[in-house]
Amino acid sequence: MPRDRTLAAGAVGLVTVALLVAAVVPGVLADPTDDGPTRPGPVRIAETSIAPGTVSGQTTVLHVQTRLDHRGNPTPNVTVRFRATDADSGFVAATETVDVGTLDGDGETLVETNLTVEREGGYRIEATVFRDGERIGSGGKTVSGLQALTPEYARTSVGFTESAALPPVSFSVASVSQNRTTLDLASTLTNRGDEPSEDLRVTVVLRQADSNIVAARSEAPVGTIRPGRTETVETQVTVPSEYNYYIDAVLWKDGVVVDTARSAANLDPTERISVNETEREVELRVEDFSGSDDERPRPEATEAATSTSAPGFGVGVAVVALLSLALLTRRWDA
Repeated sequence: MPRDRTLAAGAVGLVTVALLVAAVVPGVLADPTDDGPTRPGPVRIAETSIAPGTVSGQTTVLHVQTRLDHRGNPTPNVTVRFRATDADSGFVAATETVDVGTLDGDGETLVETNLTVEREGGYRIEATVFRDGERIGSGGKTVSGLQALTPEYARTSVGFTESAALPPVSFSVASVSQNRTTLDLASTLTNRGDEPSEDLRVTVVLRQADSNIVAARSEAPVGTIRPGRTETVETQVTVPSEYNYYIDAVLWKDGVVVDTARSAANLDPTERISVNETEREVELRVEDFSGSDDERPRPEATEAATSTSAPGFGVGVAVVALLSLALLTRRWDA
């Protein structure tokens, strides 16, 4: 009998303790199948990629893509901050924040944005992940050489040829008259793209090699060049003869220089120049490049005229004749 009472008292005590624990710690006796508070699943940056977008003369748009890898329970209130920091100065150049929301399920989520920065130098691009305002991960990459990006307004698939057998600029002598030489110039262009060429034009400038004076200038429109084709743009200029010239050809698109090429024209038979150097200095006559067609006498011609302007005998013969005449006069007086 005492044993039964003891067991009964023990059972009552266990029930009492269980009720007290249930009151102090809610949910301890809850059904494990019931939904309750869960811990958010982990989030990490799986990959970050950067690509150039719109490029202007001063700035460029960097298109940044980041893939977030999520596993486990849903993760709410996720945001990603993208930041571009100057690689040299450390100054923040651009910042963008993207609200991702809740990540649920296992897999990757693509988050992307655009950052506009100056088109020069390099930048550190960082992506930082936040959950409820708390940083939970970060990663990034460095980009450099943005000044090499071609602005939208200067992009074209057409450019001067780059072949030793087919020079970008060539010339031939059309005619020579009164110290003036007329040159036929040919600029060779190739369309390296997949679309026909746009409205383009070529200007050709001839500069005297020793003085850099512009002796002639010409311009010609570029017709339509089909993809993969090479065409020649021809023009003509007249320059003073017996000088050497640099030929600078410039390809224009809507007022923007998109390509250049250089060659040399050696019209002086006593010396030659290459595209990169001249061998020696020569005398320059600026009047030959004044644009006037009036011919002026050369110094050597004037000198020749002076030395041959006195007709008859020379000065020595005249002196001998005078001395002979004086001797004859004295003999007759005697």
